[in-house]
Amino acid sequence: MQRLVHDLAYGLVNCGGKRTLTGMLSGSGNQFCDWTAAYRMFSKQRFDPQDLLDVSLRHGVSLAPDNAPVIAHIDDTLLKKTGRKVHGAKWQRDPLGPAFHTNFIWAQRFVQASIACPASSQLCQARSIPVSFVHAPMPVKPGRNADQLQKDAYKEAKKKSRISCVGAKLVGSLRQRLNELGSASRHLLVSFDGGYTNREVIQNLPAHTTFIGRVRKDAKIYDPPADQPDTGRRRLYGEPKLTPDQIRTSDQVSWQKVKAFAAGKEHEFKLKVVENVKWKPAGGHQLLKLIIISPLGYRLAKGANLLYRKPAFLITNDLKLPLQTLLQAYVWRWEIEVNFREQKTLMGCGQAQVRNQHSAEGVPKFVTAVYSLLLLAAEHCSRQNDPPVQMLQRAKWYPEKENSRWTTGDICNRFRAEYYSKAIGVSFDGFMNKRYRKQNHLKLLNPALSAMISIRT
Repeated sequence: MQRLVHDLAYGLVNCGGKRTLTGMLSGSGNQFCDWTAAYRMFSKQRFDPQDLLDVSLRHGVSLAPDNAPVIAHIDDTLLKKTGRKVHGAKWQRDPLGPAFHTNFIWAQRFVQASIACPASSQLCQARSIPVSFVHAPMPVKPGRNADQLQKDAYKEAKKKSRISCVGAKLVGSLRQRLNELGSASRHLLVSFDGGYTNREVIQNLPAHTTFIGRVRKDAKIYDPPADQPDTGRRRLYGEPKLTPDQIRTSDQVSWQKVKAFAAGKEHEFKLKVVENVKWKPAGGHQLLKLIIISPLGYRLAKGANLLYRKPAFLITNDLKLPLQTLLQAYVWRWEIEVNFREQKTLMGCGQAQVRNQHSAEGVPKFVTAVYSLLLLAAEHCSRQNDPPVQMLQRAKWYPEKENSRWTTGDICNRFRAEYYSKAIGVSFDGFMNKRYRKQNHLKLLNPALSAMISIRT
């Protein structure tokens, strides 16, 4: 079984076409062997990809500074399907559709958790490594002739399958896994968008876990109660405050400047912070902090008009962490969107043509686990200084940028180069065979080998 998992993982990275199970077998050189074992491994649940994701979690936490919290990002994504009998596939709203028209796609829904691995303890970029990938299907609606018991069961299953419920369970599972891996003392800071900033997630956060998420610009927030009545129920909320958008445009709270790393360099953000507020979805016993981020100005070209993005309204229940840490954790949340793009385009997550319930859940999870281990290995190599690990030379049309991190395409090309060099007997170390040394990199011994290594899928 270990040999089969090893071959499928290598074949996934080396595959030059569609990332199906047969494509993975062909990429590992098993195109003339029996293929049924690979399908049975997932359909019979003989292997759990979560074991690989646990490895990513254990080593990913070790890459974060010891005195900093473990920062996790949670979001959901859709995997497009074509088969009508694929387990969990359903008509879903297309998030890439235009704002003026709602489009639908036939797809599976998954919820992912990624942890941030900062390059250093200073202001820097952080690569997100997936550590959880959970299938979140919606129940099948019963027919018109269904009895009342079936209808009631459907309503109950529909409540439990809400994306907020799945997200709340995922946060609890992540906290439990951290405790089991010996990181019970590490603080967990979870960042998510507005879809998870609700009652279901916030009121079910485990111990040693805080959140930061988006909130509506017209959210109703309150002051703590100034006093309590002599008789009757105790007050949980005081007088209502201005909405977040009204606070942004008012002069009651002054702006303050905080630095954070984003888009390849340090930026200075203008923030407004309102301490000790209450919000009903979070419950009356929680004191929260409201953070308002002024939109950044940018120009499409040198000398063009200055344009602005939309402001961001954040809320958190962590009143002790520095403002810079909270802001940086939210800015890093964009990395999970990068994960989704690379999982679907570079790794082919969702391309496997399987419809069995266990296979439809297990194969995308396996692809995510291989992608996670690939990023983790690259992070370890990038921090190795003796000797330093270098990426392959890029194509001539790629711009040379200083202090740019390795892209996933570069990592895959380096993996393929080592994979092929082992097969043909070419070494990458300093004691390689002299007949492979070249005075000019344009005079290649075999141009086909260079073309295979430098291919972009």
